[in-house]
Amino acid sequence: MTMEIRIASTDEEIAACFPVMQTLRPHLVESGFVPLVRRLEAGGYRLAYLEESGRPVAVAGLRTGENIPWGRFMYVDDLVTDPAHRSRGHGARMLAWLREYARAAGCEQLRLDSGLQRKDAHRFYEREGMTLASYHFCEILASGPDRR
Repeated sequence: MTMEIRIASTDEEIAACFPVMQTLRPHLVESGFVPLVRRLEAGGYRLAYLEESGRPVAVAGLRTGENIPWGRFMYVDDLVTDPAHRSRGHGARMLAWLREYARAAGCEQLRLDSGLQRKDAHRFYEREGMTLASYHFCEILASGPDRR
């Protein structure tokens, strides 16, 4: 069984990631997924995926940036493993790959947010060496067309 992690570059690779991404982001609509990712790529977003037996089983959306509080960082927008493939080390493998990708990009930190209700994810991140560093506050001002 061959497993490889790479950045989705073709529309077909991006589209193949949709079923896994939708388990984390159920508001997404399949027909809008590739165009959404293409728009996000203009701002630096990249979609990485771990492939097993020819199909994505874990997906991560990421971007690099720089700011005053964090310096140069990688921010992980999305990190999800297909529920049918969990507890097989795919998430840990993807997180390790993200760390190396961030280091290669000159990042000082790896950052992500996780919803308060995602207790299993929090245990996973802590087990993988990440620490709870802050609270993230938000206020919804409007819904965009891609969010329904």
